Amino acid sequence: MALIVQKFGGTSVGSPEKILNVANRVIEEKARGNDVVVVVSAMGKTTDELVSLAERITSKPSKREMDMLLTTGEQVTISLLTMALLEKGYPAISLTGWQAGMETEAIFGNARIMDIHTNRIANELKEGKIVVVAGFQGATKDGEITTLGRGGSDTTAVALAAGLKAEKCDIYTDVTGVYTTDPRYVKTARKLLSISYDEMLELANLGAGVIHPRAVEFAKNYQIPLEVRSSMEAESGTIIEEEGRMEQNLVVRGIAFEDNITRVTVLGLKNQRASLSTIFTTLANNHLNVDIIIQSRTDRDTTDLSFSIHSKDLNDTLKVLKDNKELLYFDNVQYESNLAKVSIVGSGMVSNPGVAAQMFEVLAEQNIDVKMVSTSEIKVSTVVDEGEMVKAVEALHDAFELAGMPVKS
Repeated sequence: MALIVQKFGGTSVGSPEKILNVANRVIEEKARGNDVVVVVSAMGKTTDELVSLAERITSKPSKREMDMLLTTGEQVTISLLTMALLEKGYPAISLTGWQAGMETEAIFGNARIMDIHTNRIANELKEGKIVVVAGFQGATKDGEITTLGRGGSDTTAVALAAGLKAEKCDIYTDVTGVYTTDPRYVKTARKLLSISYDEMLELANLGAGVIHPRAVEFAKNYQIPLEVRSSMEAESGTIIEEEGRMEQNLVVRGIAFEDNITRVTVLGLKNQRASLSTIFTTLANNHLNVDIIIQSRTDRDTTDLSFSIHSKDLNDTLKVLKDNKELLYFDNVQYESNLAKVSIVGSGMVSNPGVAAQMFEVLAEQNIDVKMVSTSEIKVSTVVDEGEMVKAVEALHDAFELAGMPVKS
């Protein structure tokens, strides 16, 4: 008997009918003789609706109280799914994140899992029950309820799979697997049979929304095989694992993209050895994530520094820079919004020089200006105008021969 962790996202549990369908998928796994732990998100747009409720009360809600509010969404789902399983004659129990032993750091809104106390789940499994766990949430040592941020249910599922030493973790979603790019935008995108942890981690970090990067990190660190598959269609998905069943002929295996990017430029930064570390440490201490970084020396004494951020963080970034201007020693700050990041990813880049040059050539042929560039061994990222994003992705998808049969609408 194996232990399987299943995770179902918000669209998969968006209505009572869909919850009953999820119950059937869970029962199918149980009927194979496996122990099953199920992690679920809030139903459909519940989280957005809860955020909207809070905004009707205050424009600046307490982060602690927001976590108290948002965690109720998953609690509704676990109760309903457990009722469905019980109605169908299968012993089951629902557990909140803290009941399931998810211990987190004391950061509201975006906490990281620090430890997993699996005794409660293990005991329920020994009694033959299906255990249904609320994703996206946990609690600190002091009992404060926290949420794990965007994609937190993915992280919950993989963390539980690692803590329980599960054989596999299945991520059920509204797509049938991991595609070469987002099939909602590129109709010739095709499903990959498998992809490496490293490639998936890059794609997830670069905007591919099918699975959260923290979940992939957990899976890689603990060697938990993941399968991304459809909650509605009975077909195999995409296996995420170490190198193995890869399609070796593909140099580039996927294209990720993300809109709402802003480039911030700090002008006249004094050329002190500690200036770069100081500015990024200051931003990090305020929980602001910086992506692509470009430094250019303007004269012997000053440097201009550009970096990209998500546009939602712009106001906070500008405030932090302004509040710390004397500490950071710079003259002025400029920014450009309405940008997007387009990235190609593939482990084949390591042994195939010239991939970046081909990418830039393709973009130049499409008259798309490249504003920023970042590279690693297996990816090249560019920042372009937001209006050119889909055009860039389509051109690159064709150029690197990733296309398959058009995806049905």
